Amino acid sequence: MAKTKNAFFCQNCGYESAKWLGKCPSCNEWNTFVEEVVERGNSRLPDWRGSNLNSGVHTSKAAVIHEIVYKEESRIITPDKELNRVLGDGIVAGSLVLIGGEPGIGKSTLMLQLALNMPGLKILYVSGEESEQQLKMRAERLMQSAKANCYILTETSTQQIFKQAGQILPDLMIIDSIQTLHSAQAESAPGSVSQVRECTAELLRYAKESGTPVFIVGHITKDGSIAGPKVLEHMVDTVLQFEGDRHHVYRILRAVKNRFGSASELGIYEMHASGLREVSNPSEIWLSQRDTPLSGVSVAAMLEGARPMLIEVQALVGTSAYGTPQRSSTGFDTRRLNMLLAVLEKRFGFRLSMLDVFLNIAGGLRVEDPAVDLAVISSIISSQQDIPISHKTAFAAEVGLSGEIRAVNRIEQRISEAEKLGFEQIYISKYNQKGLDLSSYHMEVKPVARVEEVFQGLFG
Repeated sequence: MAKTKNAFFCQNCGYESAKWLGKCPSCNEWNTFVEEVVERGNSRLPDWRGSNLNSGVHTSKAAVIHEIVYKEESRIITPDKELNRVLGDGIVAGSLVLIGGEPGIGKSTLMLQLALNMPGLKILYVSGEESEQQLKMRAERLMQSAKANCYILTETSTQQIFKQAGQILPDLMIIDSIQTLHSAQAESAPGSVSQVRECTAELLRYAKESGTPVFIVGHITKDGSIAGPKVLEHMVDTVLQFEGDRHHVYRILRAVKNRFGSASELGIYEMHASGLREVSNPSEIWLSQRDTPLSGVSVAAMLEGARPMLIEVQALVGTSAYGTPQRSSTGFDTRRLNMLLAVLEKRFGFRLSMLDVFLNIAGGLRVEDPAVDLAVISSIISSQQDIPISHKTAFAAEVGLSGEIRAVNRIEQRISEAEKLGFEQIYISKYNQKGLDLSSYHMEVKPVARVEEVFQGLFG
């Protein structure tokens, strides 16, 4: 007879305790512990080959590293170029990919669109949230189901899913969503910490043993993190975050973790009635269409992963009406904004301590590239002095605490992107000139060493 034990799990972070606790010692949340029955026994769950999942003992042997034969991982190239970029040039065989996002953001649409756009492969789409008729209706709306070799399975039991996978032998499996699955190995309810962890472990073993890549759709909590235990993100190979505002048409697919590529890539989509469309030139999204220069607006040449983009930085500086000045930023780190304001006041004498400062990265983008610094302080001074900056001028440099202009990486790509979009001049650090041929560009490249030189060129 199988032995069972009771344990208490935090539903926020997955912390396990032998007794109930009012406050989680891991995430400091209150009243999140729920008792679950964890089965410990000799139960067997058929795997995709029809044998027992727990049968057989696999032993590993230590090997000297220079004797290990390295094989280049095979990748599946999808028709979706944005997804290929985020995953690192395609889907790696046997990988487990977790994609999370808010409800209604388009996760299921993205996954179904991927399944319908690969007619040369056999796809198994497992849905625990929608019926076959609902998925068929969505596929007809996407208008891509005619040639797709896509199998739809509405099932929540991992035992039945692996049985179907053993019969179909798919080239790619999609699970929508992991919170709806339940395994016979755990007796708790679907969506609980034990079930999510156990189902993910079984899918991970299936992916590694069969070489079939598996995509898992996951829900997120109110603070934006993926629901379930934190170990879920450690178990998978890649974690993708699908972001965006449901009231706007643009969506961002961001790689948070990637064992097979860069973890700083992002893909951009535009939501239409017929599905998600790839955006090949994101700079046109973030730049507003304006003919006349406006004060407080500048353009920064930034990098997201390997992709250069030009974004619009907007600043508004005004007199504080309530005596306590406000510091607010959207899409930019508020602490870094406070640091740049302190540099302007200490080094250059701009009296900003009693003024409200509002900063916004246009288009809802969140940036972390330090090359945006020069555009930020230029926007702030432009708004404070009410002097517009030419809309044909771009910035790509970091600002130090002493007011020096510091170099940034991959400056050639930033300049080329600005030139491609019709900009006439760009301010860069003087220390970026090493190995840079300025005569090869048709735009004016202005190397500067101090912030004073930038202000002199912009405002006279």
